Amino acid sequence: MASEKTFEELFRAAEYHALHLEMRDGYMRSDPSFIAWQAGSILPDDPESCWWANLVQEAVHRGVEVKRARIVSEPISDYVRFEYEITEEHNIAAGEQVRWLRRRNATALALPGNDFWLFDEATVLINHFDGDGEWTDSETVTDPVVIKLCQDAFAAVWECAVPHSDYRPA
Repeated sequence: MASEKTFEELFRAAEYHALHLEMRDGYMRSDPSFIAWQAGSILPDDPESCWWANLVQEAVHRGVEVKRARIVSEPISDYVRFEYEITEEHNIAAGEQVRWLRRRNATALALPGNDFWLFDEATVLINHFDGDGEWTDSETVTDPVVIKLCQDAFAAVWECAVPHSDYRPA
């Protein structure tokens, strides 16, 4: 039996789209970059940032649209402020398109229960987190019903969300 593809394998195999929906107000608070940011500094030459930038740049160069939508509560949490402050240099500079949606504007949207990556409307990678925002595991789904839900949810969020350059958090 073949094992599931890793996130990186799915990302590198994408031909058209890599769409990411984030719906939590905090992630991986144990992340050394977040801890350094809280202390008022930034880690130099963060290997995770370099890996991510290279992965996104490679995909964008192949013609893949890389989009990230974040649904956030306001006033924003410390973690979301960290994400906001690094988005320009970490995400946008690598070639991602990023939009923000205030949670209060998401009430009428049908959303899945977990964050996800959708690759080419063919595969969904669901990310699971514990109550403190620490990543626990992921799950690859190819069920057309789940794919359609995630595709529709992402499109609805993207339509309502504000581009990063225009978003000013409360």
